[in-house]
Amino acid sequence: MEAYKKDYAQLAKEQQTSMENGLTSQEVANRLQENGRNQFEQAPSESLISKILHSLSDFTTIILLVAAAISFYTAVSTEHGDLFEGLLIIAIVVINSVLAIVQEGNAEKALAALQDMNKQVTSVLRDGHVTEIDAEEVVVGDILVLENGSMIVADARLTQTSQLRVEESALTGESEPVEKNADFMTTEDESLGDQLNMVFKGCTVVNGRARAIVTATGMQTEMGKVASLLNDTKQTATPLQKRLNQLGKRISFVAIGAAALVFLIGYLQEEPVLELFMTAVSLAVAAVPETLMVIVTLALAFGVQKMAKKHAIIRRLPAVETLGSASVICSDKTGTLTQNKMTVRRIWRHGDEVVDAEDAMTEEAIEVLKLASLCTDVIIEPGDEKSYKGNPTEVAIVRSLEENYHTKKELDESYVRIGELPFDSERKMMTTIHKHGKKYLSVTKGAFDVLMPRFRYGDVEQAAVVNDRFGKKALRVIAVGFRTFDEEPTELTSAFLEKDLHLLGLVGMIDPPRPESKGAIARAKRAGIKTVMITGDHVVTASAIAKELGILSKASEAMTGAQLRELSEEELDAKVKQLSVYARVTPEDKIRIVKAWQRTGATVAMTGDGVNDAPALKASDVGCAMGITGTDVAKGAADMVLTDDNFATIVDAIAQGRTVYQNIRKAVNFLLSCNISEIFIVLLAMLFGWGAPFTAVQLLFVNVVADGLPGFALGKEPAEKGIMNEDPIAPSESIFSRGLWQKIGVNASIFTVVTLIGYYLGTFVNSISPWVEASHEVGQTVAFLVLAYSSIIHVFNVRSDRSIFKVKLESNKSLFEMAILAIVITTVIAILPITQELFSLVRISFNHWLLAIALSIIPVAINELIKFHRLSDEEE
Repeated sequence: MEAYKKDYAQLAKEQQTSMENGLTSQEVANRLQENGRNQFEQAPSESLISKILHSLSDFTTIILLVAAAISFYTAVSTEHGDLFEGLLIIAIVVINSVLAIVQEGNAEKALAALQDMNKQVTSVLRDGHVTEIDAEEVVVGDILVLENGSMIVADARLTQTSQLRVEESALTGESEPVEKNADFMTTEDESLGDQLNMVFKGCTVVNGRARAIVTATGMQTEMGKVASLLNDTKQTATPLQKRLNQLGKRISFVAIGAAALVFLIGYLQEEPVLELFMTAVSLAVAAVPETLMVIVTLALAFGVQKMAKKHAIIRRLPAVETLGSASVICSDKTGTLTQNKMTVRRIWRHGDEVVDAEDAMTEEAIEVLKLASLCTDVIIEPGDEKSYKGNPTEVAIVRSLEENYHTKKELDESYVRIGELPFDSERKMMTTIHKHGKKYLSVTKGAFDVLMPRFRYGDVEQAAVVNDRFGKKALRVIAVGFRTFDEEPTELTSAFLEKDLHLLGLVGMIDPPRPESKGAIARAKRAGIKTVMITGDHVVTASAIAKELGILSKASEAMTGAQLRELSEEELDAKVKQLSVYARVTPEDKIRIVKAWQRTGATVAMTGDGVNDAPALKASDVGCAMGITGTDVAKGAADMVLTDDNFATIVDAIAQGRTVYQNIRKAVNFLLSCNISEIFIVLLAMLFGWGAPFTAVQLLFVNVVADGLPGFALGKEPAEKGIMNEDPIAPSESIFSRGLWQKIGVNASIFTVVTLIGYYLGTFVNSISPWVEASHEVGQTVAFLVLAYSSIIHVFNVRSDRSIFKVKLESNKSLFEMAILAIVITTVIAILPITQELFSLVRISFNHWLLAIALSIIPVAINELIKFHRLSDEEE
């Protein structure tokens, strides 16, 4: 119902309510029965079983479960009965499921936060009496009785107003309280912020009093529409989840194909069928990097810890990596890019001289602030840090005075207030009367356009020029005038006091940008990330702030919500990349903007703090809520909460997200280089007729210990230099892009060659050692050591594209420690008789040990040559 278009008397008649007596108790009961309580609908909760099944539906997880089943079968079918690998895989699946259930937020939490906001009481007129009731019992047609400080519990059309101002920033994003007027009428569609004869659920009365007819309750309110948007918006898979799912599919096809091929080759060579089957199955299991998901989880968890130290709390683990892919940041203005604190920026006294309040103040400028401060109702609460209570505009004036002159308390003692004409919506000005010595002074402040006809003295023409200049800079302008009297004025009326005024000066103020925002936006721009401002504030104010921050370069890049709503989806998609500022927008508009960017292939991070931001926070790829000023609704809908409300923190978080993704790629390089080489080593050895170079248990050990232990520490690798000078990673970009496939191919080839050499020499060449004869078992032992050692040492290759000698070990001590531990465990297993028997290894000679060590170092040497050659080409 467009109640703001209707006269309140007509509306009362339609609602069958009385403005004098309100609804009757019987009518209230009927309407509660018919329409339900004033509360939000509960989202259907997902059962624990459903959550578990959902977490297990990921393709990579399915592959791990299949691998576990094969591993258990392998363990049962061999004489060793080693269940370690299967148990480890199951543990990995369980850990990932628990993390998914615990870490990921959902719509239920956001709606629960909205429910908490609704638990309150309100005053209504019923049966001719004002009574206080539970907010959930309010029905359409009730007459709300509003006073200063009242929380508005339903959408309502105003019928009476007296100096009413309402704080609507949580719903509209506008920083300044809105002056309401019951007599306001319009025939055009107005945005929420411009419906001056309406009040909305979730907003607060900050001044005055009013009565209003309830027009909507529960899910029909504007706040309820926000709740339904949250409930309808579905979470999509993150770029990392899509990439890992794709990786799992590829690996599974390779593993199954390789196992089938090995079985076929062995069958044609008349190998024993059971042994052949076990070799094929073990190869299939070995081809799957079982520790990858744990390494990814550890990398994400470490990223969470790093971000927490930088004031960013991550609510969903995959959001860490998604941040690294962010190519667009859609940010709210008020309280996010700006300080949400009105501040005096310019002061004009006379002539063409304008004083910058941030520079040295002149005596004349301070005089303007003094008189303006007298005409305020600001309350100052003492403490270690003073607290100012009152209208944000007045607070800005008083704060500026105290920062540059003396306390308002001293001023009030010198100029004793003896009377006042409070601000009201008709006059749009305020006047106070003061006694100063034997003289009397009246001070009037208000908008310059309103006061201009009342000025008789002063440079009014120049003031008009300065007012226009201030307006173009999006400054809120307050004019200050005064009159002096020899005797105390007895006629305290507007007609007498607010005429023949002497113009003292103008005060221009604005909600200023956060000091760090401009640098953060520039840093994001260098990283190929576009910052877009989406706000409920006016387009002039938003554009001025955006231009100052470096978001906006020309006026055509700004658009109002009304203009946006005229565009079709196709038209918006075509224009979205050229637009940088959206003003006077609704929650639905914000979602449209986010989804339009997503349709262009962008990964969108959305920041905000109000209820009006919550749907877009949830619809975006990464929602970033403000922790200090943010509402519970915004926090519940977000993936990340910024505990310092600092826009720059999100840019730091993106850098950390890029680091995490970079480290995951390093882990993929590290693990697949070994896993793919295992496939080719077994395939080639079988083709050459050399027999199986590994047993199942040996391959599983290499995957879990030689690869797993060092891999766990890869997530702690620090960021590579220049990580924020690269373009964002496109969601469609493969995890193997930017040369990773080539690196894996080269490393897997080197591993294959050196391991086969070790296996051949140990199996067929007796001249290596006069004490140990060459045999299949000796060959397997040497091949096992070469593959394990070279894989462990390979972790130092993948750390950086720079030489291993230029990367300090202390930058990731845990990686060095894990590599040493893996080498020690591998060596002990190959030496101790008990473990030799367990892993089908045999005692080898000193020469064989030297051979294994020498072959294991070759991949490092080749990688160093490749890095040296690449760097030489780049320098040229």
